[in-house]
Amino acid sequence: MTKAKLKQIEQIPASEFQPLAKNTKDEREQISAPSLTFLQDSWRRLKKNKAAMISLSLLVIIVLIAIITIFVSPSDPTAQNLKYINLPPKFPGIDINGLNGKAMVGGQLVDKYAQAGIPEGVHYFLGTDSLGRDLLSRLLVGTRISLLIAFAAAALDIIFGVTYGLISGLLGGRVDNIMQRFLEIISGIPNLVVMILMLVVLKPGVFSIVAAMAITNWVPMARVVRGQTLKLKDQEFVLAATSLGESRSKIAFKHILPNISSVIIVQMMFSIPSAIFFEAFLSFIGLGIQPPSASLGMLLSDGYKTWQYLGYQMWIPAIVLSIIMIGFNLLADGLRDALDPKMKE
Repeated sequence: MTKAKLKQIEQIPASEFQPLAKNTKDEREQISAPSLTFLQDSWRRLKKNKAAMISLSLLVIIVLIAIITIFVSPSDPTAQNLKYINLPPKFPGIDINGLNGKAMVGGQLVDKYAQAGIPEGVHYFLGTDSLGRDLLSRLLVGTRISLLIAFAAAALDIIFGVTYGLISGLLGGRVDNIMQRFLEIISGIPNLVVMILMLVVLKPGVFSIVAAMAITNWVPMARVVRGQTLKLKDQEFVLAATSLGESRSKIAFKHILPNISSVIIVQMMFSIPSAIFFEAFLSFIGLGIQPPSASLGMLLSDGYKTWQYLGYQMWIPAIVLSIIMIGFNLLADGLRDALDPKMKE
């Protein structure tokens, strides 16, 4: 520093200087951002994923509609009326072909409602099937049954898969070896074969489908949980709990399970669309839900028979099934990114 600058500083009066506060430790150590828990931080990450949030919103709406229509339904989904067979969709006040009750018959556009002598105030938003049943009511019932089976599969993953994987991974050694050989035997049996065997004992329906999934579908969850348990059981916090005399059950459910909960949630979300497709496939080939009950697979099976002439009977349940499956897959992808603390912003 030059002598000229030193003289300039010396000429500044002391009144221009303000002393610092004696205690600035709290200000220096103050955290500017709010403290977030793991779930709050995961939710913050999930909200940044637009595809996952849109999927979550759609799935919540579908689930709420499926629950509400248990008590309030447009009509009886099993009621048959042969006068109203194969009516196209009709929305009141809309004059768009395909939505106004008109359809092509012999190359001409015909008002099917007027041709069948349907009263003026009667309309079906999604049309009727070959037995005159309201497709909207059947679609709501079918969506509810498919979701019920899907959530049953998720519950089975939690009950059987997580418990089996924790026990196998935590005990290790010969017990783990025997349990894994048992899993290999189960996973080698095709689901379709298990379902056919279930039909020998049980009647086709929701219970037989859930029973078939209870035998095989939890195997992937058990393997994932076992792998995560083997990775964590040699960590310092588990060894410390073992040294302090904690029982294995407490170590499993108090220390290991919370640390692998994110992996379990993601795996469970991926298993839900698989269960929905499994039910739809079984119902489509006639091994699942039986008439007059309805499911998305059953509606697809019925609509496939006339899709060249009455395409709406197949495309509408196909679109709903696709939305549900894509929604769960996109939500599972978003949860996988949000629950991974090592994921970059």
